[in-house]
Formats: sequence, structure tokens, C-alpha cells
Amino acid sequence: MQVNGTAYRTVWLDGSTVRMINQPLIPHRFEIIDLPTHRDTARAIKTMIVRGAGAIGASAAYGMAQVALEAPDDGFAPYIRAGAETMRKTRPTAQDLFYAVDAVLSAIDGARSPADAREAAVARAEELADENAAAGEAIGRIGAELLAPGARVLTHCNAGWLAFVDWGSAIAPVYAAKRQGKDPFVWVDETRPRSQGARLTAWELQGEGVRHAVIADNAAGYFMRRAEVDLVIVGTDRVAANGDVANKIGTYEKAVLAAANDIPFYVATPLSTIDMACPTGDDIPIEERDAHEVSHATGLAEDGEVRSVRLVHDAAHVRNPAFDVTPWHYVTGIITPKGIVSPDNLASLFD
Repeated sequence: MQVNGTAYRTVWLDGSTVRMINQPLIPHRFEIIDLPTHRDTARAIKTMIVRGAGAIGASAAYGMAQVALEAPDDGFAPYIRAGAETMRKTRPTAQDLFYAVDAVLSAIDGARSPADAREAAVARAEELADENAAAGEAIGRIGAELLAPGARVLTHCNAGWLAFVDWGSAIAPVYAAKRQGKDPFVWVDETRPRSQGARLTAWELQGEGVRHAVIADNAAGYFMRRAEVDLVIVGTDRVAANGDVANKIGTYEKAVLAAANDIPFYVATPLSTIDMACPTGDDIPIEERDAHEVSHATGLAEDGEVRSVRLVHDAAHVRNPAFDVTPWHYVTGIITPKGIVSPDNLASLFD
């Protein structure tokens, strides 16, 4: 995708250094951060310098390539296993992270020597990143068929190109429809507490020239009831085998509201996010993040400085689940690179 006329991916490998867009700085500043070691990359995943299922997966794959590049010949295997465990502990919900770690581990395990393993790890990480970008393009092309000219799409969180290596999942059909001349419009949920919609999705859409409006999370039902939303498209961090979907906190509410107002609710995902070993949404681990994300807000002050301010009294008890689970029966269809399927027919994607 383009930023100020320059093409970027969200994350890439430059020699042994992972380079990525520093997402917490957006929309106020655009900056690339360099991560020289796998521990730096793991920290960037954990602290959400990079976020979004696909981008997390690619970052973990590159992080595993760094592990292989760093590992000494003497003690190679233990170093690899320890590095993989470091990556796995960064975020518990995103299936793409575990998929990527296992895929690069498999490439390393199949090599005959440490030198071959390093080469195989880098090649597999690059392959996974390319697959993620290609999946986003395919999701966009297939999902755009759902958008009539002038369609009004509501989305939640950021599932655009910043959440993938490129293109994205939920926003990819919007980008494809825009290129087809359909002139879509997007309702952008702000997505508290980290405001990924207000900060990231709106920034992306502005750069792409897509009409949009940022709304408070609890305003979605207002616009749905007024028949100003034609369909909802969201991304996902993990899809269980029965079609239950884990996504950013607040997604479940949007699905229930969509059902109450007879609005189609779609989930866009690559196959790597579908976890057929996870029976239902009840089996998906839900990350609970630091209370500071809820108790405080960060933004650009009038003097041009980015500041954090407290919103609640200093003794307030806070809960901060990062994700919720939407039961499969609220999902109209799942948009994948292999087509749009019913949530209760995921197995057909792997035949």
C-alpha cells in the first residue's frame, strides 16, 4: 500500500533486522522501527508496536528467522526451542502467531545443518509474508462482490493493511471495491480502549481516498436502526472449528446488533487464522491486557505533544479483555481466499 507516494509492507526482513511500521505513533507520525534481534521483535509484538493477526504472524515468522540467524552452531537446537517459546508467549489469542512459529520451526527441523536451517528459516518466513499479502488481495477481490455501488460498510478495530503484510482482511474488499469504482463508504468504530479504528483504520481510509466517518463504539446500533449500514465486515484473530470467531472486544456486540437489524455480518480471514484443532470459541484463550489501556487515553495535545491522561479515579477497578467471541450463528459468511463459506462449513476449505 502507498504512504505519501511510497509503497510499504507492514513488516519485512532486512538482512537480520526486522523492520516494521511503528503503529502506536499513527496517525500523528509515520515511522519505521528497526528490531535487530528476535527478543526485540517479540517485544514489539507483545507491546503492540505491530498488531493485527496477519501482521503478528509475519512478524513472528521473521522473529523465528532471527532466532535461526542468531543461534550458535554449538547449542543450535536449544537456542531455537527457547526462541520459539519466547515468540509463543507474546500474544495468546492470535492463531497466526502460532501457525507462523510452527511453520518456520518445521523448516528448521527439516534442514541438515545449522547453515541450511538458517537459510530455510529465512526462506520460509519470506514465503509466509508473501502468502499473507496474497491472501489479503484474494479476500479483497472476492469480498468486493458483496459491495454494491455506494455500499455502507461498518467495521470494528483495524483489519486493513496495517493488520496484514498488505491489503488486510475486513478492509481489503473496500479497497478492491474502491478500485472498481464502486465508491464505498465505511463507518469506523473507534474501538476503545486502544482506538485502533479511530487511529489506524481512519488513517488508512483517508490515504486511500475512501469515504468514511469515525463513530463512537456505542453509536453503531443507532446507525444500524436508521438503515444506514448495509453490511458489517470484521477481521478475526482466531476462528474455531465450529465457526465461532474471536476478534477485538466489542465485535460480539456488533454481531448481535446486526442480527437484530437484519444486516449481514461477515468475517474476513486467511486460512492461517482458522484453528481446526480448537473445537469452539470457548476453547480460545482470551488475552486480558493492562488496566492502563482503559483507565487512560493517549492523544495529541494542542501543543503538538502526545500525552496520556487519566480518565477514571485512581482507585477504580478495571477489567480489560482484549477480545470477545462471536458465536457462529451470528456470522452470515466467512470471506476467505478460497471463497465465501458458511461458518459451519469450514472443513470444506481444507479438503
